[in-house]
This record gives sequence, C-alpha cells and structure tokens, in this order.
Amino acid sequence: MAQAIEDLLRELAPQVLGTLVRRHEQFDACEDAVQEALIDAAAQWPERGLPDHPRSWLVTVASRRLIDEVRSQSARRRREETVAAWAPDDAEVPGRDDTLTLLFLCCHPELSPPSQLALTLRAVGGLSTAEIAHAFLVPEATMAQRISRAKQRIKSAGASFTMPPESERAERLRVVLHVLYLIFNEGYTSSSGPDLQRADLTAESIRLTRAVHRLLPGDGEVAGLLALMLLTDARRAARTGPDGRLIPIAEQDRSLWNGEGVAEGVALLSDALAGAALGPYQVQAAIAALHDEAAKAGDTDWPQILALYELLAGMEDNPVIRLNQAVAVAMVHGPARGLALLDDLAPRLGDHHRLHAVRAHLLELDGQADAARAAYLEAASRTTSEPERDYLRARATAASTACTEAASTEVS
Repeated sequence: MAQAIEDLLRELAPQVLGTLVRRHEQFDACEDAVQEALIDAAAQWPERGLPDHPRSWLVTVASRRLIDEVRSQSARRRREETVAAWAPDDAEVPGRDDTLTLLFLCCHPELSPPSQLALTLRAVGGLSTAEIAHAFLVPEATMAQRISRAKQRIKSAGASFTMPPESERAERLRVVLHVLYLIFNEGYTSSSGPDLQRADLTAESIRLTRAVHRLLPGDGEVAGLLALMLLTDARRAARTGPDGRLIPIAEQDRSLWNGEGVAEGVALLSDALAGAALGPYQVQAAIAALHDEAAKAGDTDWPQILALYELLAGMEDNPVIRLNQAVAVAMVHGPARGLALLDDLAPRLGDHHRLHAVRAHLLELDGQADAARAAYLEAASRTTSEPERDYLRARATAASTACTEAASTEVS
C-alpha cells in the first residue's frame, strides 16, 4: 500500500505542479506548496485511504498552502485582490495534464544543460535536492544553489507557463528528449563514483519518457528514445558481477537480460519505424535491438550495425557516434581499419577515456599486447568511474600477461 501511494504521488507531482504554475506563474512558491501537499498526502493517505480524486486533493491543498504563504508576506495588502482570485476550487480538476509544458519550462533554452538536468529531476521527477546531489556527486548545498539559480533564471527570462509556439516546439522538444537521454546515460553508466549504474536515475528517465510518449504518442523520436532506454536497460542485471565488477556485453550472461523490456522496446521501435520520419533515437534503438536480439555475442549482426552507424553519423556528426562506428568497422573489416578511424577522431575527443579504452580494445584484437596495455592504463588514469577504472586496469594486466606468455613461447 505504501509503495503504491509513493508511486502515485510521484506520478501526480508534476501534474499538480504544472496546474499551479499555469494558474499562478510563481514557479518557486508553487513548488514549495506542492512539496508540502505531497508531505501531507504521504502522512494522511496510508491511514485514511485515498481520496476520491487524488490529484484534485493535492491541487486544493497545495493551492491553500500557496495562499497562506502569500497572505503571510509583508506585501499582503497589495496582494489581497490577487489572493482572492486564487481561491481554490474543491471540484475535480479537469483531466488536463501539464507535464509536457512543465518539462518544456525546465528545459528552457536560457538554462545551462546541468541546470536543465537538475531542475527536471527536481520539479518533474520529484527527486529531493539531496538525491539529485548524490546522483551527480556534488554537495547538497551546491545542488540547491544550482536549482535556485535555475528558477531565478527562468523568472528573469520572463518565461511563461505555456507551450512554446509551433515554430519553436520541435527544437524545444529536442532539448527535452536530450535532457531525458542524459539522465538515463548518467544512471546507466555513472560518470564518477563507486557504482557503475544508478537504477533510480534510469528508472526515473524511463518513467518521464513514458509520460512524454503518452502525451505525444505519434512522435517517432519520443517512441525511439523510450525504445532505446528499454532495450539498453534490459541488460542492466548482467552488466556487473556479484562483486560489482563491470562485465562487457560480449561476456554477459544473456539469460539475465530482461526479456519483457526487450519485447516492449522492439514493439515500440517497430511502430515508430512504420509510421514516422526516421530520427537519431530510432536509429540508436535499432542498433540496441540488434544487440539484444542476438542469442550470443557471436550472432551479433555487425554489418547491419555498421550500416546503421553510418546512417546515424550522417544525421549527427557526433564524435561519440564516430567512436562507436569505429568499433563496428573493426568488427566487420578488422581492427586495423577501426584503429585508422580513431586517429582521425583524436583531435575531437582529446583525452576522453573512452577514446583510449576503444583504442586499447582494438589494439588487443590486433595482437598488439604491449600497446594495448599502455592504452588501457591511459584510459584507467582518465576515468572518474571506479568500476570502469578497475575493469580497465584488469584488462591492462591481462594484456601484459598475454604479452609475457607470447615472449615465453618465442624463447622456448
């Protein structure tokens, strides 16, 4: 019962906040009022049972809290007429869902990407400031300041709680999807710290993307992003051993993969490909599906994956996409061809640890054990993720052992 109420409150929180911000246009004050209403609900509903209309209950309580706060301020007399117009309506709130509008507001172009991430998780995801700070490994006070500055930035930009005009909507939706994609990626492979993955962040990004998909069921890229998340997250249980050790996809126990997640992702992707213009998230989902549908690593359709990466690179000339494309080239045409592509990527990726890690892997495949060991160690020195660092160091040791064994064989 308690878990069901918690899940319901998390689902309703952005809808209630959206309703209040649309009515009153005071993001900060509205969010505080909604948080208080959620606390009241969490305390009362388990004992008294769910109200007939949970969202209306939350809107009413939050509205009253907001009114009380305004009345307690020193400028009460100047605001009395405004307060009177805000009188809460105890009737059922119409079925309007403002979640998408709230997402657009949190991903306002005036905000920096870190602020967009933080504000989305706080206002739409319902995570506490402490939870967000923990996810990104920064002090809670730092994250609180970031969120506060984001709210002030939205206010100073004069942003209103309305859907962007049609001419801007596609670009703003692209930003929303990118923010959800970044949240998922941070959860799936944490950029730093002792844990490889943060299941709370991946779950939250999937939940929010589901919400957007419900609101925009005909958008192929929304469906593509949700499919990509489901197909990728389906491998989560097999990505680490009992000791937290990172296990690469080629070595994973595929019986641990989530078959329901794979099936749902493939179905979403199939529908999107059949009825919408092709976009980058759909292509990435198609690549993930090819990995997931291979019964074993040796069955992976690398030629098809390479073709999809070539298509994707034509849509988005992104160095990370090119890096993955180099791996596909190596798997199809041999490691030497993949290594040649990495040389061209070096100026764009600089000292990113993934460039060194991929180089090490391809050098190992090419039989260059000494060079592979050095590249693995270089990659390990540049990552801030402890599981990745441990894995790269272990690969360096394995490459060194292989080199020693080869030298011993030559001597004998």
